[in-house]
Amino acid sequence: MAEEHTELEERIIIKDQHTKEIDLVDRDPKHINEDVVKVDFEDVIAEPVGTYSFDGVWKTSYTTFTVSKYWCYRLLSAILGIPLAVIWGFLFALISFCHIWAVVPCIKSYLIEIQCVSRIYSLCIHTFCDPLFEALSKICSNIRVAVRKEV
Repeated sequence: MAEEHTELEERIIIKDQHTKEIDLVDRDPKHINEDVVKVDFEDVIAEPVGTYSFDGVWKTSYTTFTVSKYWCYRLLSAILGIPLAVIWGFLFALISFCHIWAVVPCIKSYLIEIQCVSRIYSLCIHTFCDPLFEALSKICSNIRVAVRKEV
């Protein structure tokens, strides 16, 4: 009975990963588009002091800009949103696949092979270079340097 309950919980957890609830209010919870696409009328069109159009033109321009931006985005996302989501999903699945099945195994293989080479290299350095540099240090240890200032 306990095994059936645990198995059911695992199925629910696996299902929830793919069908989790999405937030329809905060659609950018990680703020990845924080400063990229926040373009308002005031960011694009501005009249300096002394160069004003008619108030009606200004208000109509504001409304036209805001409404056209809103509906063009909605129309484009309705037409292209789902096909682009499929393409991006495929691309990131491909990247994940390559990373999991090619990149990481190649790196692990390289690290295993280079570990063997590094041990041989370390052995050679300790065998040949350590005695040489130790002898050179003993030769140079009796050298004394004195600095005098002559007037």
